[in-house]
Amino acid sequence: MSDIQAQFSVLKQTADAKVVDAIAHLIENGEDHELNRVNVLDFARQHGLDEEHTISTFLHSARLGLFDLGWNVLCPGCGGVLGAHSTLKALKPDDYHCALCACGYKASVDDQVEVSFTVNPRVRRIAAHDPDTLPVWEYFKQVFWSSGVDFNKESFATLANEVTLDTMELPAGEKATMSLQLPGDFIIIFEPVTHAAHFIDVQGEPTKERQQFAIMYNKVQAPTGTTTMRPGPLRLSLENQAGVRVLPSVFIAAEALHHLIGKRKPFLTAKRMLSNQTFRDVFKADNLSLDQRLQITSLTFLFTDLKGSTALYERVGDLAAFDLVRAHFHALLEIISSEKGAVVKTIGDAVMATFVRPEHAIVAGLRMRAAMDELNRQRGTDDLIVKIGIHEGPCLAVMLNERQDYFGQTVNIAARVQSLSTAQEIHITGPVLDAPAVAEVLEQRAIKPIQKQAALRGIADKMVVYEIP
Repeated sequence: MSDIQAQFSVLKQTADAKVVDAIAHLIENGEDHELNRVNVLDFARQHGLDEEHTISTFLHSARLGLFDLGWNVLCPGCGGVLGAHSTLKALKPDDYHCALCACGYKASVDDQVEVSFTVNPRVRRIAAHDPDTLPVWEYFKQVFWSSGVDFNKESFATLANEVTLDTMELPAGEKATMSLQLPGDFIIIFEPVTHAAHFIDVQGEPTKERQQFAIMYNKVQAPTGTTTMRPGPLRLSLENQAGVRVLPSVFIAAEALHHLIGKRKPFLTAKRMLSNQTFRDVFKADNLSLDQRLQITSLTFLFTDLKGSTALYERVGDLAAFDLVRAHFHALLEIISSEKGAVVKTIGDAVMATFVRPEHAIVAGLRMRAAMDELNRQRGTDDLIVKIGIHEGPCLAVMLNERQDYFGQTVNIAARVQSLSTAQEIHITGPVLDAPAVAEVLEQRAIKPIQKQAALRGIADKMVVYEIP
């Protein structure tokens, strides 16, 4: 048995067999570009696979060395990759700049950091492992633009033929010229390797006189500049002092360009990855560094606590109580994972979990309550009463006590909301209830939330909260 076959044999012991078979087929028969920066959500859709199982299987395959995990900071405007990193720790706290869009961005993990998987070169060598050898358009497709930009053969042909005046491959240390006929449109001279751009604002009456412009590429990240020219001939002089091959390309910045790169498809975000149980379990070492503070604009927190656990130990004894508490944890953790959430930590008999979407949290809460009822029914008791609170809002992803954790007022409120419960009711906040999908969940179950004002410890003003009876 080869090493790769042995790895797949191990993978099948920990992951979904259908997903493993689909990955094995991809590695053996897929085209090179299909194995570079695999969009896991798109892969699951194309093969009719469960998204969570697919994410989990790719993570296990990366742990085994079949794939390399990539964290790519994206420009929300054009979908270009502004920074490609092999670990989450490598994300920079400062701004990333997109020369093509002439804008700066912070690396918000909500939808600006893409998580992708590239086949390991020891498993199969593909063209993208040597990006300097890729043709111009393959470089744009496989290296510059993210897996979330929804290109097909037709749209890419349109980009190459109708939106582009010229492209060039310029080796390190070389000089060259382009002879262009400037149309009466805004022009972008963009170079994707060094992420350099210059804008030409073409206006005025056409001219027959040849206009001149020169660009030198180097390792200095120069700001994007704009030059005004007239429609007509242009001699563009290019010099490459960057030390690597560059690919200067001249685009017409018209509606067609915006339409082509504006089409997007779902991709796996860093926020979703941080709330994935497999990632938290398997990639503990690939988490944040101690000094990192990643901003998340929206994350849903669910807190639970077991009511009267101290009295439970006194009533039934340590051994029986321990078995009950362990069964309660097992049920809660299984529900959290199956509803696209992840356990951040357990504190005594309490659980802190995160979900990307509030509807996943509310479904998890309802299932938890039902699971406790079933455990009590099986034992003929009512010992297990779990209190649940849910809140959604902005936060910081940080490292605390050698564990990836979260910090901020959203976390504090979620914990305080949980403390409002006195029995098995669930308490949620306005941002959770306002999510359309949450309203649908409650309506389907004929649940009518009860509005109330609550004073939360450590929170200055009273809050409106909702009891889910």
